[in-house]
Order: sequence, then structure tokens, then C-alpha cells
Amino acid sequence: YGKEEAKERIIAITDKARGALKKLSDDEGYKTYVIPDNVGGRFSVLTPVGLLPVAVAGFDISAFIAGAVNMHKDCIQEPVIFENTAVTYAAARNALYRRGKQVEILVNYEPSLQYITEWWKQLYGESEGKQGEGIFPAGVGFTTDLHSMGQYIQDGQRVLFETTLLVENAVRSLDIPFDNDNLDGMNFIAGKSMNDVNHMAALGTVLAHVDGDVPNLRIVLPRLYEESLGELLYFFEFACGLSGYLLGVNP
Repeated sequence: YGKEEAKERIIAITDKARGALKKLSDDEGYKTYVIPDNVGGRFSVLTPVGLLPVAVAGFDISAFIAGAVNMHKDCIQEPVIFENTAVTYAAARNALYRRGKQVEILVNYEPSLQYITEWWKQLYGESEGKQGEGIFPAGVGFTTDLHSMGQYIQDGQRVLFETTLLVENAVRSLDIPFDNDNLDGMNFIAGKSMNDVNHMAALGTVLAHVDGDVPNLRIVLPRLYEESLGELLYFFEFACGLSGYLLGVNP
């Protein structure tokens, strides 16, 4: 585009007053947004660091933020402690940790949330893994990983628990067709949606793992839209702070 037009197309997210990118942006006249000084990188998804890419991808960041605000109100204002979902999650995982469950596996049944799992691993690992303390955060994508990691979860050392992330209603529905020859013997699920099959796979897996002495927590999103994702991210961040303090570390 050439130097002059490039500066109309480049947006930089920088420190407020220092750093090489900040100096370059000032020198070249790039539009900038600020990384808040008091927000660590793993908590920065609801700042311009996360919001600009989400907006560029075509999603509604106002709805995204609205979801986070709603969850903030729920976390702060709920007077009954064990009706507060963030408190319940933080307390449950710490109670399990004190019972010798040193590994938490975030189980994700929705492929499009794969990188939520990756972000969650950094959020909890970097926030809690201090002073010889901390629950080790791991992640699996089911049903894909059932063939590999599922074996260990079902029958390996009893040092872990699972937090299962589910989406109640699919944004798009894909129904399983009827096969006249029924060569694979799968016509008994013809007409059902992939979302139905996913839910049954989740239910069967949870029942099997609980029977195998693997405690399970469950987080259910109503569907995948911006507001519910904003709620989910804020929920994990708030609960991470609580959980770190329960562990006696500075999250």
C-alpha cells in the first residue's frame, strides 16, 4: 500500500507511554489502543488486546462486553454464597485439590471453543502455579481425545478431576441421514442432530468417569453467541482470582 496508505490501515495495541511499538506508532501516525498497565496478559481478553481482533473478525463486541458485565454483577451481588457460580467453582476445585486431586482437565465438546481451553490453561497455570502450590490445568477435546486421553482419565492415577464445558443449543444443526443399506449399522441415530449425539456422548462419558472415581464439574452455555462467551470469560477470570486466594497465592 505504500507508507502513507499503510498508516491508515494499521492499528497498534501498545503500552500507554513506552516501548518500541509505541514509539513506532507515534512516529508513523498509526491509530493506537492502550494495554492497561494493571492488567496482566492472561486477563487482557476483555481489553483492546482481545476486543480488537474479535471486532475485526466481525463479532459484536458490545454484546461480548455486556455478557461480561452481567457476569460481574452476578459474581459481586449474589448474596447467597453457594448460589454464586464463581464462588462455587473456586470452592469446589480447591476442596478437590485438598483431597489429592492435583490435576484439573477442562473437557471441551465444542471444537470452535478449542482456544478457550488454551487460554484457560494459561490463565489458571500462570495465576496459581506459585510457591509450590496450584492445580495443574490440562485440556482435552472430546470426543476426539476419548480414544487416547480418555483411557488415562478412565483408568489411570486418581489424581485428577474434570470440568466439562458444554453448549446446550447449537447455532447450526446438522442432521444425520438415513442410509438405505445401513452398512455401518448406524441407522438407529438417523434423523438425530450432531448436537444430540454430542450431548449423549458427553453424558455417557461423565457417567463412566464418575463411576471411575473422577469427580466432574459441569459448565453449560445456552448457545454460542457473544454475550454468553463474555459471561464465560469473565466467570473464569473472577473464579481464578478467588481460587488463587483460597490457595494462599497472589493470582
